[in-house]
Amino acid sequence: MAPDIVQTRTTPQSAPASAASGSRRVLISGASVAGPALAYWLNRYGFRVTVVERAPALRPGGQAIDVRGPAVEVARRMGVLDELRAHATDLRGISVLDEDGNETFRSTEYTASGGRLDRDDIEILRDDLARILVAASGPGVEYVFDDSIAQLDDGQDEIRVRFASGQERAFDIVVAADGVHSQTRALAFGSEEDYLRPLTGHLGVWTAPNILDLDRWQIAYRTRDEQAWGCLVMSVRKNSELRVYVGLDGLDHRDPALRDPEAQKRLIAERYGNAGWELPRLLRYMWSAPDFHFDGGAQIHMDTWSTGRVVLLGDAGYCGSPASGQGTSMAMVGAYVLAGELKAADGDDRAAFAAYERELRPWVTANQALADLQMARAHSDAGDTDTGGNDGHEDSPMTTTVDDDYYSVVDDFTVRDY
Repeated sequence: MAPDIVQTRTTPQSAPASAASGSRRVLISGASVAGPALAYWLNRYGFRVTVVERAPALRPGGQAIDVRGPAVEVARRMGVLDELRAHATDLRGISVLDEDGNETFRSTEYTASGGRLDRDDIEILRDDLARILVAASGPGVEYVFDDSIAQLDDGQDEIRVRFASGQERAFDIVVAADGVHSQTRALAFGSEEDYLRPLTGHLGVWTAPNILDLDRWQIAYRTRDEQAWGCLVMSVRKNSELRVYVGLDGLDHRDPALRDPEAQKRLIAERYGNAGWELPRLLRYMWSAPDFHFDGGAQIHMDTWSTGRVVLLGDAGYCGSPASGQGTSMAMVGAYVLAGELKAADGDDRAAFAAYERELRPWVTANQALADLQMARAHSDAGDTDTGGNDGHEDSPMTTTVDDDYYSVVDDFTVRDY
């Protein structure tokens, strides 16, 4: 079972709140990573913050995610860096297995999910990070679970929000931080089909007990099926659990059948029905996993991240997809910049939104391009060990690693003071 929410840490001394910020009412939709990170900073700057989350509680499960480069500095400024490190996956390396379960490659220099192990980056489970950020955001933040935004009425002096529960409230700013399939973005900007750019592949993730006895280790199991990439398994939470990933190609993201979790599981079981190694045992845990998640790789590309009193944050505005490895870092850095610009604008929200976009968009654009780079690497020269590849082993979306060019983009952002 996942550990309880961590206790709230001592918050660094807040900057004096201006009269403008102290009277500003902000509604944030989404309580995963971007939302609680923004709530922390806005609360620190004196805004009145409400976070609404459609799930009845903090969502369990999810894949291991990475806090990299400037996002590490943001975590340090939030006072949560030590806590993030205490909950890190702390992996020591990776083995790659062929379809018969034979090890063909191993490394203690990097992992497929976390990248290079000699950096200060932090790989952490999504639900652990969310709990830490929620606890850190402080008692001044109102969290409303089991509800969501159903209607927005953007007026001259405020934006009125009707919730799915029927409650109506007024705010000065609404922030969509509710993910790639953001309902709030759809209400303010229109259908996601206008902004969603599908990428190759769907990914299924679930938790299983550590039946492989892995010790801070990751295994990439390869198949010869071009539409079933294989399986990535890693030990987490001090080796007490496994996170299991399987990848699929050749699916249409618009297929309504892919919205049904049971249909998703049946599809995975069918595609991997003839797989070897330990995959049949791992698949058995998929059926009862309470945290099973399945979605297609996709990015969100918007001409603007705001309209009226509504502004987009993280995956809702600029999802990079798991292939970029930068979604979490963009969310945390984006939260810091958005809150800082709202503070600096002293009540001029539209000026703050424009400054937020000017500051962040070049870095976001470069990070989104990393997804194309990674997918191109994964599908180029597959099986040709003479090309060098990843130290001579065959690349795939499950085993592709990162290089200096990747990190030059990741690190190319300076966290300024606000």
